[in-house]
Amino acid sequence: MHINFAKYHGAGNDFILIDNRGRLINPTDNNLIANLCHRHFGIGADGLILLENSKEADFRMVYFNADGYEGTMCGNGGRCVTAFAHSIGLIKEQTRFIASDGIHMAKVLKAQNAYWLVRLSLSDVTSFQKFDDGYFLNTGSPHFVKFVDDAESIDVIPEGKRYRWDERFKPEGTNVNFVEVNKNKLIVKTFERGVEDHTLSCGTGITASALAAAIFTGENFTNYEVLSPGGSLQVSFEKVTEVFTNIILEGPAERSFEGSVKV
Repeated sequence: MHINFAKYHGAGNDFILIDNRGRLINPTDNNLIANLCHRHFGIGADGLILLENSKEADFRMVYFNADGYEGTMCGNGGRCVTAFAHSIGLIKEQTRFIASDGIHMAKVLKAQNAYWLVRLSLSDVTSFQKFDDGYFLNTGSPHFVKFVDDAESIDVIPEGKRYRWDERFKPEGTNVNFVEVNKNKLIVKTFERGVEDHTLSCGTGITASALAAAIFTGENFTNYEVLSPGGSLQVSFEKVTEVFTNIILEGPAERSFEGSVKV
């Protein structure tokens, strides 16, 4: 059987997108999903996203890490699945979809050829943990945020692995972000769990980094420009004491190519 797919990326964080409303892919087939994501023997991607039917929203986003297992919310993936839904005519400019952490709103601000600019809402953040070496919070996915003087000097893979399975974050572990702050501009490098690698961008990690920066610096910024190796994203929010609401992640979603794969 051949299945059609599209390859998208959000600031270099790349995904295989499949319209699974006809249930062509078995979401419990972890080996198949991992093989499709394999960069040498498959299509290659940081993750795979199934667009499925939903009675509660326009569609359901089901996200899988490159290891083949279903993951938590993915911010860059949320923008990409919105662009994908727009490209197949399922939605117009605005949409309401459901993901692992609940309902999300998204809006296509621009659509031109294989490029979309998407504004995505993320879940409120009402609590976090402060440690001597950083902050732990959940923006749909769990993130440890460590502030550094020079993000470019960080060897992300070995340093990220140190925190990935830290006793504080067991049993599931955490994503890890190294963040350099310059007022309301951040440089972020992320080690992603499930991918087990330094990814070019992580939407929920970039968001977590901006929220943690607002706490760490004590500044009153509610808009951040965040630069990752894959590009620039914008994060905005409302903050009352240490509760964050109306969290928005804005950035590009681009289609790299489309194809068909035998499964």
